[in-house]
Amino acid sequence: MTSPKRFHRALLVGLGLSVCCLLQIAGARCLPIDGAAQSPASSQARAVGTVKAVSGDKITLGTDSGAEVNVLVQDSTRMLRVAPGQKDLKDAAPISMQDVHAGDRIVVRGNAASGGAVQATSIILMKQVDIAAKRQQEREDWQKHGVGGLVSAVDPAASTVTISTGTPAAKKIILIKISPSTIIRRYAPDSVKFDDAIPGKLVEIKAGDQLRARGSSTVNPDEMNAEEIVSGTFRNIAGTVSSINPGDSSIKVADLISKQPVVVNLTSDSQLRKLPPMIAQRIAQRLRAPTSANAGGQGAAGSPPPPRNGGEPDLQQILQRVPATTLTALQKGDAVMIVATEGKEPGQVTAISLLSGVEPILASPNQSAASTLLSPWNLGTNAADAGTQ
Repeated sequence: MTSPKRFHRALLVGLGLSVCCLLQIAGARCLPIDGAAQSPASSQARAVGTVKAVSGDKITLGTDSGAEVNVLVQDSTRMLRVAPGQKDLKDAAPISMQDVHAGDRIVVRGNAASGGAVQATSIILMKQVDIAAKRQQEREDWQKHGVGGLVSAVDPAASTVTISTGTPAAKKIILIKISPSTIIRRYAPDSVKFDDAIPGKLVEIKAGDQLRARGSSTVNPDEMNAEEIVSGTFRNIAGTVSSINPGDSSIKVADLISKQPVVVNLTSDSQLRKLPPMIAQRIAQRLRAPTSANAGGQGAAGSPPPPRNGGEPDLQQILQRVPATTLTALQKGDAVMIVATEGKEPGQVTAISLLSGVEPILASPNQSAASTLLSPWNLGTNAADAGTQ
């Protein structure tokens, strides 16, 4: 009699799945492996994506590459449901077509059919509600056990990264320890989405990068054993809006630091927020205050929000909770602070985060320091989830 372990191993091989494949169902967080399942002389087909519609024995699939594929389901098609984070099929549950709905994630393997369709031999499904619950759990874990800042040093030999977080008046240095099991990701080229980060290497991280780490503290409060880190090279811009082009969702900003005009492109994933005047004044006051300001917890009227656990106020959380705004609400002459990815064209960037209502902050004598306040913010989450973290 075949043992359960041997049966599951055989089933895993028969379905042509891997741990990476299961991860791709949840959000495509590993490199594409399509080529491993195909050969030039083979009619085998594979598709990964989100279900757009279900009709009879046909599934309309929106693939992660942007294409639309019709998946033809047969009586012999093996269909299983897995949970987010599941690394094998030992706990997978059999399902039927009635269990497949729009928004679910699936991996399909089968044979190429006419019209670009796929005659499915196997379908592995992850329910939309399960994915949403998993991502919410991950966001909460990043909030509780995450830290973000600017990279000041990288030591590949010691497997450590040093970051600085906080404001110049209250800077904190944290040593991030990397282990062989640490997940390392980098922002994808030209992407502003946290969830689109791709696998990376420690040697790719350099001083000046922005980095967010999630893990556990050591006996030293200024150290962290990282379970996952996400980093990227971004540009900080602080200046005033010189023109607005709603037609192509862009603005031109006169950068106070470089003294050069910059075209800032905005996408549906760009975070646009506006500071209320009172909060802007408080942050500006903090930038001007010495490190010992508010010592003993006795702040003057109009001082920044009280510190957490006796420490410094968390500007990152403050910025994540300010009201959202829109491109149409911006006006020529508005002061803005922006974190952006470098564009392919000189003088152009794509905004990850744009914060308006910052006139008091940019009036600070230290404009360079003010421009970096957004640095940890953009690594916290994607635009859709920015207010939930």
